[in-house]
Amino acid sequence: MAEKGKKAASGQSFETLPIAAKIFLLFLLLAVLAAAYYFALHMNLEEEIQNAESQNAQLQQNLVQAQQRQEEYLRLTQELASREAIDRQNKRILPANAEIPAFLQDLNRLAELSGLQMKLVEPRPEERQQLYLRIPVSLQVEGKYHQLAKFFYNVSQLERAINMENITMNLKGLRSASRNPNEETEAILEVAVLATTFRRPAPAGANR
Repeated sequence: MAEKGKKAASGQSFETLPIAAKIFLLFLLLAVLAAAYYFALHMNLEEEIQNAESQNAQLQQNLVQAQQRQEEYLRLTQELASREAIDRQNKRILPANAEIPAFLQDLNRLAELSGLQMKLVEPRPEERQQLYLRIPVSLQVEGKYHQLAKFFYNVSQLERAINMENITMNLKGLRSASRNPNEETEAILEVAVLATTFRRPAPAGANR
């Protein structure tokens, strides 16, 4: 009986509270619920957002580094391609092998193209220098002056490095430009020249 009286008294006591007190208790209850919601849900959500932002910043940094590596790779690739092209060009200018048949073939072809008559082609022994080997070839050609000029010009246009050295000219005779004896005659020259090309020496220990 006493307990029922206490419960009744407590129930009656809330009901008998003034409106202001009831509103205060209601706001207090809402504050407690909001605090529980904030700590239970909002704190976890903020932590997840911070983790996501940290991961995003790390991904952005990784992306920047990947782009830098890609740019460096492209730069190195272009530089390598350029160096390979230069190396191929250098190998044509200064080959590793003598390639005498190809060299003589070029000289004969250019002499015929220029209208010259090839009288002598005599390869000589290689001459070792400090950084390269000289490959001299004695030539003797016969033709008109403008044909000789054309021949020397065509030789200078070859990719392989070639020097035309020790040039001597002798007048072989005169020849009319046509069958008409009254036409001006042209000098026929006999030219001896040393055509020298070069090659790279073999690397040390290559023949071992």
